[in-house]
Amino acid sequence: MGNGFQYFIILLPVVLIGDSGVGKSNLLSRFTRNEFNLESKSTIGVEFATRSIQVDGKMIKAQIWDTAGQERYRAITSAYYRGAVGALLVYDIAKHLTYENVERWLKELRDHADNNIVIMLVGNKSDLRHLRAVPTDEARAFAEKNTLSFIETSALDSTNVEEAFKNILTEIHRIVSQKQIADRSAHDESPGNNVVDISVPPTTDGQKNKLPCCQSL
Repeated sequence: MGNGFQYFIILLPVVLIGDSGVGKSNLLSRFTRNEFNLESKSTIGVEFATRSIQVDGKMIKAQIWDTAGQERYRAITSAYYRGAVGALLVYDIAKHLTYENVERWLKELRDHADNNIVIMLVGNKSDLRHLRAVPTDEARAFAEKNTLSFIETSALDSTNVEEAFKNILTEIHRIVSQKQIADRSAHDESPGNNVVDISVPPTTDGQKNKLPCCQSL
């Protein structure tokens, strides 16, 4: 671009985890393509999509991995936790068992992921309020106890889907930026040693980016 402006996209890998059938795939498709599929089938293994948004004046490209909830895929999906900087831990507000399993998912995530991963607890299918089985206050208290952010969403009617992803991406970006500023100050303040964020050249959404962009986290 002109005027000496350099354009970078900061790539942030985020995983969606939780029981099968809680709506992870539709949360992903609603956020990345503004689509909802009533006939959505269980994810086999891992799928991903991307979307770029602006956060604090910088372009953030979220690379979101939708992991299968079935036990037989657990060895595959847990491998994706290690490279993630954020996770949305999803349950269905109308199915209490999916909420009960959140604790197991959280333990698995913390066993395999980086210690600094940002985690958001997401109560999905808030449109099914007449079938609610998980009280909002109970889930919020669990989130606070485990140092998680919390939100309720509906992929069906779009309630809070945008907010959920933007909130976690904003939090991740600010944590990463603060860490880089601290590292930069401690490492080298000499002129000419320009350190850029976890940045890669811009690519079209939907393209796979194979750069090891987050190894420095």
